Amino acid sequence: MLGKLFGSNSRVKLLKLFLLHPEEKYYIRQISRNLKLQLNSVRRELENLEKFGLLDSFQAKDMEDDHNSNDSESSKHEKKYYKADKSFVLFDEIKNLIIKAQVLYEKDFIEKIKKIGNIKLLILTGIFSNLSASPVDMLVVGKLNKIKLTRIIKELEHELGRELNYTFMEPKEFKYRRDMTDVFLYQILESNKILVINEFGLV
Repeated sequence: MLGKLFGSNSRVKLLKLFLLHPEEKYYIRQISRNLKLQLNSVRRELENLEKFGLLDSFQAKDMEDDHNSNDSESSKHEKKYYKADKSFVLFDEIKNLIIKAQVLYEKDFIEKIKKIGNIKLLILTGIFSNLSASPVDMLVVGKLNKIKLTRIIKELEHELGRELNYTFMEPKEFKYRRDMTDVFLYQILESNKILVINEFGLV
């Protein structure tokens, strides 16, 4: 789905890499190796994203050794590095689109969650809503296999390329903490969020 939207799967991989790790710097051969993409394809897509305004590039001394490479890029004292430009006007919008699409469509995450038990509530917040101060990225309420839940979330973390903070509650605990106006819970409920599964009538 993302490949159709953004033009190619290679571009999607690059967008995920830079948007989910905006503080990191990468050079072409490093990206090609880590993402298992053709060098020429990476170079072309990076140039396109830089022209678009989403990436910045700069020359810098080697930030890591590359003893296995003999190409002209790695033999120089300096390499061309790329980094996300967080000042780009659509940075947050594209980042959120990538993340939400990954969860809701790419790997049938919701269907996998539903198959492991009776889910009453699934809230996405934090990284999914661009809230860095949120205590969690995901709240799951229901009766399910916790080991299988952990496994599914680990798979999602692998796809996103970053760790997720999540909380699981059984319906009884959720209702109790909601009635008691639990600070932690209400910080989630009153934040900017995505209600994926909602059998409690939350708004």
